[in-house]
Amino acid sequence: MARVPAATATTVNALRTTLRRVRRALSRTPGATTRRRPPREPRPAVGPARHAHPWARALGLVTVVVVGAWLGLLVVGNVRTPVGPMNTTMTLRPSLTGGTKINVSPLGALELSSHHAPVRLDVNVDQLDPDRAQALVDHPERISGLQDEIASDVRRGTLDLALRSGVAVVTGATALGLAVYRRPRRALAAGGLALGLLAASGGTAAATWNPNSVLEPRFSGLLSSAPSLVGNARSIVTEFDVYQKELARLVTNVTKLYDVTSTLPAYQPDPTTIRVLHVSDIHLNPASWKIIASLVEQYEINVIVDSGDTMDHGSAAENAFLDPIADLGAPYVWVRGNHDSRETQRYLQGVENTHVLDEGRAVTVGGLRFAGIGDPQFTPDRSTDKAGLPSEEAAGARLAGALRAQKAAGTPVDIAIAHNPDAARETDGEVPLVLAGHLHRPAMEVLDKGTRLRIEGSTGGSGLRALEGDYPDPIETSVLYFDRDTHRLQAWDEIKLGGLGLTTAEVSRHLPKENQPGAPQSPSPSGTPSSTSSGTPAGSSPGGATSRSPGRP
Repeated sequence: MARVPAATATTVNALRTTLRRVRRALSRTPGATTRRRPPREPRPAVGPARHAHPWARALGLVTVVVVGAWLGLLVVGNVRTPVGPMNTTMTLRPSLTGGTKINVSPLGALELSSHHAPVRLDVNVDQLDPDRAQALVDHPERISGLQDEIASDVRRGTLDLALRSGVAVVTGATALGLAVYRRPRRALAAGGLALGLLAASGGTAAATWNPNSVLEPRFSGLLSSAPSLVGNARSIVTEFDVYQKELARLVTNVTKLYDVTSTLPAYQPDPTTIRVLHVSDIHLNPASWKIIASLVEQYEINVIVDSGDTMDHGSAAENAFLDPIADLGAPYVWVRGNHDSRETQRYLQGVENTHVLDEGRAVTVGGLRFAGIGDPQFTPDRSTDKAGLPSEEAAGARLAGALRAQKAAGTPVDIAIAHNPDAARETDGEVPLVLAGHLHRPAMEVLDKGTRLRIEGSTGGSGLRALEGDYPDPIETSVLYFDRDTHRLQAWDEIKLGGLGLTTAEVSRHLPKENQPGAPQSPSPSGTPSSTSSGTPAGSSPGGATSRSPGRP
């Protein structure tokens, strides 16, 4: 191949360089044409852009999170777990008040104020495992270790429930967020917020956890099962150690209710406990006698105390209504109310097994010493003039004087009785406990000098007066537990029955603050071993107890 002369190659390269310079110069010359992309035509404006308000977007997201989490809990947020000899289902539910609800179908439910958080723990007792229950019957020594087993079962079930609930709320909120927003990022944000909400609720529940709530359960359902389910007052106070032990006691009592014979076990109270049934304001309701007789048998009542208004008009024609008192099965201590006449009082003095107290008269019944005074007013209807508050305070002062005289004689009174709370308050500092009625609503308060005042509701459901309102008044009474040696009040059960044909029943257990585990013991108002110490009662009823009411309810 012939070689290209060097001079020729140099000329070619110089020519190429010159052409490149010419092209660059032309491109910078005005009017030169260059190939460019045509600009995009602007889209026609449909209307002004609308953006949701930030608060509205936040509220919408919160709604999606809460509803989605709730749906998730409803679908998959429960755990089936054995607790001792029972098979249970644990569930978390949204709630404004928190707490724990134990459903014992068909007997009723126990409600415990265990925590304050926007979630409630529901425990449904599904069935009794026959093998595990029979093992406890065959080997009763295993009951001693039941508390550890139950505590372990509850911890394991709670942990499983927490994990499952976390998955449930995240899944529910994410799925609902994806359906509403159709954006994965927004849906994941909803799931994260739901998990954070559940974690915050769990932290609040842990911070407000109250292990002593099992001491004051609120029971609703069959009345006859209540004493066995809530347990014995003395045992709860003296044998309390840790929450797990009381939980074991609770589960054991529930197990007893599922006896294969379908009969409820008899209530076995501590033999050293004195049980007083407090009734008031029966107002000629004949159903009250059957209810009282049933409670006397079920709770093995030692003494019945009636703080007055047993009658409605106090007429002689009504006296036969009092005859069933002799067959109630327990001594009956009575004071006159403003609907009971002197004729009523004289008639009751002749009824067998009845102790009528007036003008500070004292009597020892069932191991406790009582003193009482009748109501100074007799106001059977609205046409009768009322003496009002001064007469009640004067009667209370006479009762307080009688209490001081008893103490000086070496026979201090354990319980004073007056119908009107205005009279009862005058005994403050002279007696550990004073009982009253009149207001038709229960309350418990500690007076300034340490005397505890118990006001009973209407054991007759207000009688025919229950028809005056939109709803029938409940039938209310209470069982008071006393130590046989010290005569101190240990606990009380408030019993409420639906009035005028309603079949609901509710029993709630309360303990005085000084009887709570670990509470310091303070001196009592009377300064004697037989009196109770002061302090605000746990579970006391605040409404209406401190108001003075000279009028007739």
